[in-house]
Amino acid sequence: MSLLLERVNHSYGSQQVLHDVSLEIASGSLTALLGPSGSGKSTLLRILGGLEEPNTGRVWCDGRDVTSVDARFRGVGYCFQSYAPFRHMTVAKNIGYGLRVRRRPRAEIAQRVEELLALVRLEGKGGRYPSQLSGGERQRMALARALAIEPEVLLLDEPFGALDANVRAELRQWLRNLHRTMHVTTVLVTHDQTEAMEVADSLVIMDEGSIQQVGNPLECYDNPANDFVQGFLGPLTTF
Repeated sequence: MSLLLERVNHSYGSQQVLHDVSLEIASGSLTALLGPSGSGKSTLLRILGGLEEPNTGRVWCDGRDVTSVDARFRGVGYCFQSYAPFRHMTVAKNIGYGLRVRRRPRAEIAQRVEELLALVRLEGKGGRYPSQLSGGERQRMALARALAIEPEVLLLDEPFGALDANVRAELRQWLRNLHRTMHVTTVLVTHDQTEAMEVADSLVIMDEGSIQQVGNPLECYDNPANDFVQGFLGPLTTF
């Protein structure tokens, strides 16, 4: 599913957090919204997913105006840094929760959960509880839960931010491989330049509620659009 934002503005009270943002995200791509804290990344993600409605501007999905469409009807899966598992449910029941809410047949849910456990490398752990998993395993469980409903768009808001550096590095490669398998349109919010450069097909670099540059990682690194992009990417990025 392709996504399009047209001249989106958004404020919280008197604080404007998005300024006339226009952006096109290609179907099947993995796009990183990259920028410092407070640059508007998470607000933009929430507007893409229908969790916020812009003050002005339009949101389009595959040519359909969804600006006022409820998040439940957009075919979107979410995964956040605080992935909030149901602690009293097993891993398998956590993953299958969205399907049970949609009243899918039990046999279908069981089959889908088994497929996802294999996909996220949690085979044999469906009967465990979230407290019995490592941080990286819990995050993979959260991604499986988001994928269970077969979303057309997957939105990830700092999904690895609470994990240590070694686990983050492992999960970045895992996410890249997962995207090659699933081909679902994915938007990742991060302030980690290395994470964005390693994972994404396309970078959307933001500062103070505005887009500073859009392009593939090497284009942005080798040909920064302005001093902000050069300073934000240059000194901190490693290959």
